[in-house]
Amino acid sequence: MGRIKRALGRARYAAIGGAVGGAVGGLFSRNAASSGAAVGALVGATLGEKRTDVDAVVERVKEKGERATANAD
Repeated sequence: MGRIKRALGRARYAAIGGAVGGAVGGLFSRNAASSGAAVGALVGATLGEKRTDVDAVVERVKEKGERATANAD
């Protein structure tokens, strides 16, 4: 998986996490909205990184399985 694709995946999840964290924090106060957005973005970026890693592993396993079945024929 390319570096750009991984970075875009992290950015997408960070943006979603930041928006959700900001919305939840905004229910309490302006300062909580800011802190919630920061924490949400950090959690989102972490989840985005893990998800892209898992997707890459799944893709490699699929490719190995396809090659194994092609060689068996």
